[in-house]
Amino acid sequence: MGVPWLDELIGSWWLYPAVYALVVADAFLVVVPSEVAVAALGAYSAAVGTPSLWLLVPVAALGALTGDLACYAIGRWVGLDRWRWQREGRTGAAIARVRELVLRTPAVLVFTARYIPFARIAVNLSVGAARLPLARYLPLAGAAGLAWALYQVGIGTVFGTVLRDHPVIAVLCSIAVAMALGFAVDRIVAAVRARRRAIAQHRAGFDIVQSTTFKEER
Repeated sequence: MGVPWLDELIGSWWLYPAVYALVVADAFLVVVPSEVAVAALGAYSAAVGTPSLWLLVPVAALGALTGDLACYAIGRWVGLDRWRWQREGRTGAAIARVRELVLRTPAVLVFTARYIPFARIAVNLSVGAARLPLARYLPLAGAAGLAWALYQVGIGTVFGTVLRDHPVIAVLCSIAVAMALGFAVDRIVAAVRARRRAIAQHRAGFDIVQSTTFKEER
């Protein structure tokens, strides 16, 4: 059994446009918690029956695709260095890292970046700037958006099914797990980057030692 005021709120006609707008905004504003919102709605739906998963999934997927296409368009027509936010901070660093890889492995980048906020922006901007054909990019972005929507709704559905008699607790659990998974992904990515940076520095130091030794021997 649901909570009356929450049932009324979630059952409103504007819920789906609001979810769509939230997911689109998340393409640019990484502080917008679209993952949390979609997972929470999935949990409530599994527990109570509202909102409709048959509408929630495609609306969330369409919002994800729209946001990614907007970033792609900015990258294609504006470039990667016109605005300060494209050159500085975590977004700027991410853009620099993916620029060289984007044409070689676009599918891998588009799918994996969807779960990493700053990487998502960087990849879609870089794909556009690299002028990857839209006919090739669109199916990748659409499939990635659908997979993301199913993943987030799936997290919520698990808790909504297990805690069917306690929909609010199911929502809170799904929110906690969605946030924890996002944090874990960020930490794993940071650890991988740090390890690669350490290996690169070690190799650079080894090359310098070898070069110095060679010169001394000569």
